[in-house]
Amino acid sequence: MSMSTKKIRSALVSVYHKDGLEPVVRKLAEQGVQFYSTGGTQKYLESLGLACTPVESLTGYPSILDGRVKTLHPAVFGGLLARREQDHLSQLAEYKIPEIDLVIVDLYPFEETVLATNDESEIIEKIDIGGISLIRAGAKNFNDVVTVASREEYGLFLKILEEKGAQTDLADRRELARRAFKVSSNYDIAIFNWFNEGTADIS
Repeated sequence: MSMSTKKIRSALVSVYHKDGLEPVVRKLAEQGVQFYSTGGTQKYLESLGLACTPVESLTGYPSILDGRVKTLHPAVFGGLLARREQDHLSQLAEYKIPEIDLVIVDLYPFEETVLATNDESEIIEKIDIGGISLIRAGAKNFNDVVTVASREEYGLFLKILEEKGAQTDLADRRELARRAFKVSSNYDIAIFNWFNEGTADIS
């Protein structure tokens, strides 16, 4: 294994749409990857017969505020943002934070909700906070972490898994990070456009 090749040992999976996910998680499970998850995604993984550790066992907190806060915690983001070098790894060990090598997210469907309803409170609740933060954290740390930022990336990631097993090289991770920031920026633009009522003025 080259220096730039990283093995995936653990994955945080938190997705809105479950379709297309099964072949990806089954392939990861075959490779011995440990899953962390929340809410409906955790139930989905368990329904497939896959072992899954609830995120609340890392954070010490349940999902609170009607699900607005589930993953937003140093025990999650530390594991994603830590560089795999001695100083950061020693801090993870000190605070008993596991490394998270892969994050798979599919965001709340904000644009679909805007098209389906004029109910402002319903639209506001579909502004994803935890998911977008997971995407940005994983993508920032692409040197060490794999980020699959939407179901549109499942196919590419599954191809990597089929060709290489549960490991990626730097080019894979950088390409997935590029796609992740595209997902993130497009999502924020959609939210901005809704607040801005579709005008192009950004002043």
